[in-house]
Amino acid sequence: MSGGASIRPTRARFGVLALIATATALNYLDRTLLGVAAPTMTKELGFSPELMGVVFAVFSWSYALAQVPGGAFLDRFGTRLTYGLSLVIWSSFTVMQGLIRSSTALILVRLGLGVAEAPCFPANSRVLISWFPQSERARANSVYSVGMYFGIGFCSPLLFWMVSHWGWRSLFWIVGSLGVLFGLAWFRLYRDPSDHPRVNKAELDLIRADGGITERQAPRPFSWSDVGYLASQRSIIGASIGQFATNSTLVFFLTWFPTYLATERHMDWIKAGFLAMVPFIAASVGVLAGGQVSDRLLASGKSLQFARKLPVITGLLLSTVIVSAIWLPSDAAVIAAMSVAFFGQGMSNLGWTLISEIAPAKLAGLTGGLFNLCTNLAGIVTPIVIGVAVGRTGSFFAGLAYIAVMAALGALSYAFIVDRVVRIADPTDRGRP
Repeated sequence: MSGGASIRPTRARFGVLALIATATALNYLDRTLLGVAAPTMTKELGFSPELMGVVFAVFSWSYALAQVPGGAFLDRFGTRLTYGLSLVIWSSFTVMQGLIRSSTALILVRLGLGVAEAPCFPANSRVLISWFPQSERARANSVYSVGMYFGIGFCSPLLFWMVSHWGWRSLFWIVGSLGVLFGLAWFRLYRDPSDHPRVNKAELDLIRADGGITERQAPRPFSWSDVGYLASQRSIIGASIGQFATNSTLVFFLTWFPTYLATERHMDWIKAGFLAMVPFIAASVGVLAGGQVSDRLLASGKSLQFARKLPVITGLLLSTVIVSAIWLPSDAAVIAAMSVAFFGQGMSNLGWTLISEIAPAKLAGLTGGLFNLCTNLAGIVTPIVIGVAVGRTGSFFAGLAYIAVMAALGALSYAFIVDRVVRIADPTDRGRP
């Protein structure tokens, strides 16, 4: 690592950003392949809509429950080991999904996938705190978050083509194998700022001067008193409620959206594949727009609270447009409404930047875990609510109305419950055990 304050800062942080963007794309692609495979899988294996609602949800059962242990593991063992193990294990479970023959086997594999993927977003939040100055943090968040939508969105035509030509099992085998290989590459390429061979002192100083925490944090043993302390903070509560609402929209698109196009709108398989891509592209644009707007508001002199909250609230209000699809007669109009709603959901993903701004430095993993636990309760509730509604009524009417109501609730939570956006003091600094 070279020194000298007069030397131009290196840009190692952007290489790290590329790593977590790729990992995030694989993370979401792996969990959403089931949505693409579902229409043909259900016919082959004889699964009912109610059963598929449960199958979609079981991922979030284990994913949500593993958030706090995953965050504690991250604080104890660090980003490099935690993320690398997570990548290899979740990708292996993806491969296994291509081997299942029964609903029981599928449920077990999805539970394992949820546990293995749990540390991903707390680790991403820790990387933001460690590698990026505050003035770049929202844009960095938007770049890696594009991976949530890029994989399934831009690859949708290819994925649907693979199902029609090679069968649904091929999705899991190919994508899972790629993930295992990337997990091995992660161990070779990722380092924390203080250990990275391509970062110089000028870059470290740049990160530190604007709120980044480049020093390696001492391992923090898990404590329930830390959990209670974090769970009592008003801004964490408000952001968690808001992100539950944000994730409700996302979960619909990741699970039931392909089935909605194929059954409610009666689209053929290839047309559904191409049209499914459009809202995901809109969400990708929304993520990037939210990050750009937030950091530009901050640069223009607006408060951190205003700069981080405004794009999230705006995005959630746009997501309520999803309910209009109920009354739209043409496929083009439906896709347009869905695209506006998903664009808004992309903007509201900036909640992860906000939580990285307020998390105590030594508890970044646990804070992210608690936040993501609440976020992903939506992954448990939403698929089941929609599955029951479709199974009993034969329509998506109630399901889309539910998504719109949740989005409105989330906007209210970010507006009125989230308080100051400042880093919360570590409980040990406040005389707590």
